[in-house]
Amino acid sequence: MSTLILIPARMASTRLPGKPLADIAGTPMIVHVARRAAEAGLGRVVVATDTQSVAEAVRAHGFEAVMTRDHETGSDRIFEALTILDPGNSVETVVNVQGDLPTIDPLIIGAALKPFESAAVDIATLCVEIVRDEEKTNPNVVKLVGSPLSATRLRALYFTRATAPWGEGPLYHHIGLYAYRRAALERFVALRPSPLERRERLEQLRALEAGMRIDAEIVQSVPLGVDTPDDLERARALLSN
Repeated sequence: MSTLILIPARMASTRLPGKPLADIAGTPMIVHVARRAAEAGLGRVVVATDTQSVAEAVRAHGFEAVMTRDHETGSDRIFEALTILDPGNSVETVVNVQGDLPTIDPLIIGAALKPFESAAVDIATLCVEIVRDEEKTNPNVVKLVGSPLSATRLRALYFTRATAPWGEGPLYHHIGLYAYRRAALERFVALRPSPLERRERLEQLRALEAGMRIDAEIVQSVPLGVDTPDDLERARALLSN
């Protein structure tokens, strides 16, 4: 499959303003993410942003950037970027890597494509088994409720901030990295926000409510997402070493 990795980046973070350009070991955070994405070896890597300073920083480090309009969601931003970068529709698969994952393992990015081994899958994503009890009840840890397809894959039935499913057995932490078949991304961004999406504040529920299939590859670790100043310090400590 022809694959395009898109990294949406916006400066208007409420908890950490200017996040994409935050310095980590002498390099902007967004550049660290682009490096990890390139190391995955899946295909072309482009940062999609509405801020000229972000695009300039990315290009100064040898990576590609595309300017988009301001968007509320990363999926809307990457779809606009796709239409700009690939008007001839040659790209078959789009991987959306969040711009606040500077320490992500490139192998994890590659794992997101594995569910496409099944032609029935519209959207692919990742999850990891929860091992810390406090995460099982934390509403900021999104749980993926899925039906096992193999030892390493689930078919997603629901996403929730609650503790689910009930009963004995593993719980899975959803990792918000997505791969889309091109037609699925086009269909998804054309859908209106759904009732459960609004209630849970989870955009991926829009796809499930519309009957789209999401499969998740089970990986072994959760990448550090930088959302707060404390997260930024953790990333600096990791990458300084």
